[in-house]
Amino acid sequence: MRFNHVIAVAFILVLVGAKLTFFAAPIAEADARSIESGSVDVFQIHQSIKKLPVQAIHDMSFVFPSPPA
Repeated sequence: MRFNHVIAVAFILVLVGAKLTFFAAPIAEADARSIESGSVDVFQIHQSIKKLPVQAIHDMSFVFPSPPA
């Protein structure tokens, strides 16, 4: 009975190895067109941040309830 288990486990390992060999996922490659340049325009980033809308919120983070009287 143990011999059958050894054969089954060996067969499963061979199948997993064959799957990894023949059906491996392709390696992702980046296009050169996806990168315009290697530099970042910090001034442009700061200008676009100034144009964002501002939302007023009522922050109650540090407001604790008073003890009951």
